[in-house]
Amino acid sequence: MASSPASTASPLQRLSTFKSPPTPATPAAGAASPLDTFAADPIFSAFLSPSFSSTSFSSAALSSGSPASTAEKLQNAIRLLESQLRSEVLSRHADLLSQLSSLQHADHALSTVRSSVHSLQSSLRHTRSELSDPLRSITALTLQLSNLHATSELLHHTLRALRLSKKLRDLAADPEKIDLAKAAQLHCEILALYDEYDLSGIEVVEEELGWVRETGDKLRGEAMKALELGMEGLNQGEVAIGLQVFYNLGELKPSMEQLIGKYKGMGVKSISVALDMKAISGSVGSGFGPGGIRGSGTPQIGGGAKARDGLWQRMGTCMDQLHSIMVAVWHLQKVLSKKRDPFTHVLLLDEVIKEGEPMITDRVWEALVKAFANQMKSAFSASSFVKEIFTMGYPKLFAMIDNLLERISRDTDVKGVLPAITSQGKEQLVAAVEIFQNSFLALCLSRLSDLVNTVFPVSSRGSVPSKDHISRIIARIQEEIESVQLDARLTLLVLREIGKVLLLLSERAEYQISTGPESRQVNGPATPAQLKNFMLCQHLQEIHTRISSMISGLPTIASDVLSPALGAIYGVACDSVTTLFQAMLDRLESCILQIHEQKFGVLGMDAAMDNNASPYMEELQKCILHFRSEFLSRLLPSKTAAVGVETICTRLVRSMAARVLIFFIRHASLVRPLSESGKLRMARDMAELELAVGQNLFPVEQLGAPYRALRAFRPLIFLDTSQLGASPLLQDLPPSVILHHLYSRGPDELQSPLQRNKLTPLQYSLWLDSQGEDQVWKGIKATLDDYAIHVRARGDKEFSPVYPLMLRLGSLLTENAPVTQKP
Repeated sequence: MASSPASTASPLQRLSTFKSPPTPATPAAGAASPLDTFAADPIFSAFLSPSFSSTSFSSAALSSGSPASTAEKLQNAIRLLESQLRSEVLSRHADLLSQLSSLQHADHALSTVRSSVHSLQSSLRHTRSELSDPLRSITALTLQLSNLHATSELLHHTLRALRLSKKLRDLAADPEKIDLAKAAQLHCEILALYDEYDLSGIEVVEEELGWVRETGDKLRGEAMKALELGMEGLNQGEVAIGLQVFYNLGELKPSMEQLIGKYKGMGVKSISVALDMKAISGSVGSGFGPGGIRGSGTPQIGGGAKARDGLWQRMGTCMDQLHSIMVAVWHLQKVLSKKRDPFTHVLLLDEVIKEGEPMITDRVWEALVKAFANQMKSAFSASSFVKEIFTMGYPKLFAMIDNLLERISRDTDVKGVLPAITSQGKEQLVAAVEIFQNSFLALCLSRLSDLVNTVFPVSSRGSVPSKDHISRIIARIQEEIESVQLDARLTLLVLREIGKVLLLLSERAEYQISTGPESRQVNGPATPAQLKNFMLCQHLQEIHTRISSMISGLPTIASDVLSPALGAIYGVACDSVTTLFQAMLDRLESCILQIHEQKFGVLGMDAAMDNNASPYMEELQKCILHFRSEFLSRLLPSKTAAVGVETICTRLVRSMAARVLIFFIRHASLVRPLSESGKLRMARDMAELELAVGQNLFPVEQLGAPYRALRAFRPLIFLDTSQLGASPLLQDLPPSVILHHLYSRGPDELQSPLQRNKLTPLQYSLWLDSQGEDQVWKGIKATLDDYAIHVRARGDKEFSPVYPLMLRLGSLLTENAPVTQKP
């Protein structure tokens, strides 16, 4: 039913929504509507708000101070609204009547629809009654079909299980020819069918299942037997069969865990048995009678040797068993790493070991090392007997362990296969007995230290050990080295302990050295203090020589270990006699310095031809002879022992002899003036010096450059100055010696550095000791320059023939000579 525009917005609707839509024109259209008036009013506008609250409005009106005025306004507004509503109803009377007629038609139509709905519901009830019976029939037939299908499947799988069981029976009929792997496959399939398709409760299946389970137990036993026989005999075929059986049974990983655990247990038990003191006591007699073992692990009187032998025997058996276990486990791992299932091509090792897990051999070895370390630690703490045996016999214990590791490495060294033990694993086993190693090294150090303390007691400084005491120390050190020489690692450890003992010995020996004035006197016979130092030097020399000889056949690292200690021994031995040798050398040098008191420039020919040596040379010879008889005869080895052997004293004597020759040549070159008769006397003095040094100190021909210099200087002094520059003798002499000698051929106004600087021969000699040939030449060159200035100042135009020769030889010789060369 159509409605007029005016009906779409009745006054009631406008009032209910507080809106003012456009309305038809009324007589008062030009005036404002009441709603607009209310919206502008401060009181009435609150009623148009969506959030209007009557409580709030009332409270505000009462508190405003004029509630009566507000109430009157509200009454006027109500009357105005009522008037407006009446006006709207009257103006729209026709539309309202039309709407009422529409409502009557709608009510009639609704009655018709209600009647139709009742009719439709009756039809649906009739249809439902007609369809329910076929549905129930279909549902029943569907259930029947499902049951038939399930029964058919159950029968099918039951028949398959029975057929597989029959095949398994046929295979098991001949135990000697049974294919274990195929039988295991059938066994696994039967149990899989039983579990997957729930064949429980079927009598024929249950009857067969008992036999199948028994057969499975037999297959497991046969497979484990084949595995163990194959591992013990290293038979790859038998191990492969056993692994395939367990793989087909679906039990490869748990079976391997069981097998690995078994071998771990065997190894742990073997270690425990080896150190079981009760078992050892049983092998040597009753633990309560003579020859037995006490509860504390200490053997009774008379049983120590048997118990010790029994312990070593058990340790040897344990090492053999550990070797067998590791090789067997390694063989199992090797087969697992190569064997693949023929149907799935799965590598069996991947079934046993997942990514990131340790290898089988590593797991077994870790367990064995842990058990071995615990047993060793327990034995060290709980049994003084075992501690003593393994400490004193640690080289034997270590040799057993090293032999075990070597055998395992050798027997599992196969190309393309991981070894049974890694280098880290070997170190772990060695570390397991480190507690006994430390005890052994401490015992070694204690034995040697006690011996040194006995030979060199701290409380007795004046006593010197005998040669027998020194021999005992050397013999003890040799025994310690020989006891471990078969193992390089242990040898180095023992050598470190020996090095500590040698350092202790050097400290004690150094404490024994006499350092007073008596130890340095050289004019009288050897004093007791000097004899004591001589003996200490010889003892320390003997120790150094013998121990150096012991380690000569060992690797270089052995020498490096003992080098600091041997150096300390050598240094103390040198210190015991060095001051004496220095005192002897000082005495000889003081004799040689007397050459400057001789008159080599004014000797007559008769005095020059005299066969007697110069007074200073006679004194020098007497000193050398005295040193030989009183000191060197006690220090130097005999002629037979000296062949090819250089001791500390022979080295010191050699150095002293070389120094005497060089010192003499130096000061002989400084002699000035030197006449022809003086040259003859000096040549005879040189011959006497050579004879005295060669017979009483050291063979001069073995001194090398100092001897060649002495032999060259003797003929050089007789050469004419014109011949000297081209002489080959210059090659064997230090440049400073040649240049100093040329001063004796020059005029008096050509002063030597000795004269120019107003030094004594001793002072100049000390300066020469601290300077190289280049510095000496600078001093000589300064004197030559002074000479040239002096000659030019006189107005002379000619120089002495020596001057240009010295300039030429100085420049030439110093260029060829090393800068640091000293006379």
